[in-house]
Amino acid sequence: MKPTTFFGKLPILEVGGKPISQSAAISRYLANKFGYAGKTDEDKALADAFADQFKDFIQIIRPYFSAIRTGKPQEDIDAAMKDIVLPAYEEFFNLITEHLKKSSSGFLLDCGLTYPDLTLAELTGWAQQWNAIDPKFTEVLEHQKKVHSIPQIKKWIEKRPVSEY
Repeated sequence: MKPTTFFGKLPILEVGGKPISQSAAISRYLANKFGYAGKTDEDKALADAFADQFKDFIQIIRPYFSAIRTGKPQEDIDAAMKDIVLPAYEEFFNLITEHLKKSSSGFLLDCGLTYPDLTLAELTGWAQQWNAIDPKFTEVLEHQKKVHSIPQIKKWIEKRPVSEY
């Protein structure tokens, strides 16, 4: 399928027969369509900034995924976890905690739930799965609980397929 796509990559979201390519563009499109992009232009810019920060974080931990995907020995995978993932999460959660402490909504932005909140809740889930989150990050853990308690999200989590990451 990739050779037939807009940029030769997946994912693709098809809307009205038109393909939308690139995960960040798809996320922003859906966020705008369903009201999770922010209320003002400034909120939207801040939401996009968080989304970009999260992409930067995922780029940092990418060697861990590469080690798994390419069948590296378990000791290489364990080393990537110890040397890359754990320190990256520590730095990431420290940064996010500061923003959550300043927010009046309990979400990343004062305006309420935005699409980066969904990503943060998922990244927190990865950290829990890998035992990569220190319990001291109470704001991050509370944020995830708040996101996961939203009825539509709670319903999806209960029925979604299990994935390694």
